[in-house]
Amino acid sequence: MPRLSEVIAALDALWPPERAESWDAVGTVCGDPDAEVGRVLFAVDPVQEIADEAIALGADLLVTHHPLYLRGTTTVAAGHFKGRVVHDLIKHDVALHVAHTNADTADPGVSDALAGALDLRVTGPLVPENNLGRICELDHPETLAEFAARAAKRLPATAQGIRVAGDPDMILRRVAVSGGSGDSLFDAVRAAGVDAFLTADLRHHPVSEATQRATRSAGPLGLVDAAHWATEWPWCEQAAAQLDEISDRHGWDLRVHVSKTVTDPWSFHHTSPGAPN
Repeated sequence: MPRLSEVIAALDALWPPERAESWDAVGTVCGDPDAEVGRVLFAVDPVQEIADEAIALGADLLVTHHPLYLRGTTTVAAGHFKGRVVHDLIKHDVALHVAHTNADTADPGVSDALAGALDLRVTGPLVPENNLGRICELDHPETLAEFAARAAKRLPATAQGIRVAGDPDMILRRVAVSGGSGDSLFDAVRAAGVDAFLTADLRHHPVSEATQRATRSAGPLGLVDAAHWATEWPWCEQAAAQLDEISDRHGWDLRVHVSKTVTDPWSFHHTSPGAPN
């Protein structure tokens, strides 16, 4: 079996840590570089449910997309829920490694996995300077309502479901997608001239402005807002397949798994009486 340091080196080649944003916290959180790795679990969030799953699975390495300590810490005391995750993982010899914004800008990266889950053909990056987001073409024109239904069917189910802004009957041919929070990318979306944008965590004011800025040269923009977790979970399957290929090439015989535990923090919602469908 490979050592943890060897597996981490392979992961860093896929998602170079130097490509992470300056504010990000990527890399190995805990783990002995000399420990042997035979089983790996991929997940979006390093929360207690995922730590428990990794331990029950007998994983030697847990790889998550979201950092455990994004803003740093001065303690890993088990009295805090994040410290408890660290304690439990170390106690059971499970290493934790994070690939966040360095996975967003990779090729293939988080948005490629999202486009693949939606069965879209990628034609290029949405933001070429940092390879963020993807511009895609539909296999045939469809309405905004049909595209939203596609997202609802193909992305993991969450309490939020899919929110849509725009005329449900507008015809889409080209769309942009970005895994995770994407409302900072509206300038790039407009410049790309796409018909719709699918992402997560869209806020009221950016959405209101985006839907009101239609001009003669730029028509109305359809917006599709999915749960943050749901837009990033497809990356776990893509990443697991990449590590499987590396394992086969090196003869490591790793057992690679993807968590299907829904860690989206929203648990349910009620539709207001008389609300638009």
